[in-house]
Amino acid sequence: MILVLVLVLLVAGTLLFHFISPWWFTAIASNWGDIDTTITITFWVTGFVFVAVNLFLAYAIFRHRNRGGHNGRAGQKAHYQPENKPLELWLTVITSVGIAAMLAPGLFVWAKVVDAPEDSLRFEVLGQQWHWMYRFPGEDNTFGATHPRYFSQSNPFGLDPNDPHGGDDRLVMTNELHLPVDHSVKAVLRSRDVLHNFAVPQFRVKMDMVPGMVSSMWFEPTREGRFDVLCMELCGMAHHTMRGQVVIEPEDDYQTWLSSHPTFTQTQAPSRADTERGEQLYAPCASCHGPNGAGQQNMNAPRLSHLEPWYLERQLHFYREGVRGAHQDDTYGQQMAGMVSTLTDDQAVADVSAYISALESEAPSPTVEGNAERGARLYRSCSNCHGDQGQGNYATNAPALAGQHDWYLRRQLQHFKRGVRGSHEGDYYGPQMILMANTLHDERAIDDLVAYINRL
Repeated sequence: MILVLVLVLLVAGTLLFHFISPWWFTAIASNWGDIDTTITITFWVTGFVFVAVNLFLAYAIFRHRNRGGHNGRAGQKAHYQPENKPLELWLTVITSVGIAAMLAPGLFVWAKVVDAPEDSLRFEVLGQQWHWMYRFPGEDNTFGATHPRYFSQSNPFGLDPNDPHGGDDRLVMTNELHLPVDHSVKAVLRSRDVLHNFAVPQFRVKMDMVPGMVSSMWFEPTREGRFDVLCMELCGMAHHTMRGQVVIEPEDDYQTWLSSHPTFTQTQAPSRADTERGEQLYAPCASCHGPNGAGQQNMNAPRLSHLEPWYLERQLHFYREGVRGAHQDDTYGQQMAGMVSTLTDDQAVADVSAYISALESEAPSPTVEGNAERGARLYRSCSNCHGDQGQGNYATNAPALAGQHDWYLRRQLQHFKRGVRGSHEGDYYGPQMILMANTLHDERAIDDLVAYINRL
């Protein structure tokens, strides 16, 4: 009787939890209400089977329980029937109908998901551990050809430099995607390394990205807003950090955003930075960072000379725009924000960055003590972005770590853990670093990691 009661309570509790649960679908933001309908049909079919089977099991246990004998008479014994062809036939038919009811709607919806309208705006999603990048065709509305042999730090999309259609392709290196509202869009999906899955829960669409293959799907955003992009395939140790955002906005705002990103031709052009002007602009910086960019601990100024121009430019822009240096606990960032305000335009930022990257200085001596062997294990997930030797990687937007002051690295990891750095909505990469930093559970882990980086 206890088992019967447990089964009945299980069914009742499940139904109650289903109908009053606060956990349900997010508000839909695309045209794919059919997917919600398909999922609801699946819930009804599986829910009916769950209730029917468990209540029947409870009934069978109660009906055929062993009542025991009295006054020397034998107790009631359930009849054992190993085969019952009519019953088996009915169960087979009912099961087949239930499976068809679940699968058929999904197949019809799937056929629509992979059949994009001809006037859809096309864009490409490139996934790699653990980062999203995007490509849009240029004015010719034709994607340039790609091949794995062309992948490099300066060509992270693997575009064929000899294909004339690729020169005007717009490349978006950040993990933030913008799309116009009320316009059908087709996502062409590629993976650079392992199996990924591009998904936006509010759009109700997701699709696997298989290395060596090109998959696709389409949807039509129906309301403006900012939505999460997730990888819904276990793609490695830091799978949970492979996140991005998609911003749905009016057509004019979308076009402005798209035009702000470089074409493939522009990314391959040599730098036009003026290092002589950059030297003049660097003069105020030298009082803290040193004349050769070696940095000074007593001034809380990190080493700069080992950093690439693209990373220096991004951080200077972040300081100018308030992405860095705005948090009340970031004392030194606030100082930097004031200094960067003297760089009046983008060209000034490019000039001083080019000059700094040309400086030469020796790597600093270690000051942080830790278990480097343990730190080596912690660094494994970091190496996928920052490189095996901490050399940094333009394709993953990861700066060089080797050769940086260890006290500065420790402070930045602490800032990421506390949200002092990386929590601003304009910091595309900060949220990922916050997630990674939070895998370091204590100060000892931070010191061990930094001690290992000191060896690179």
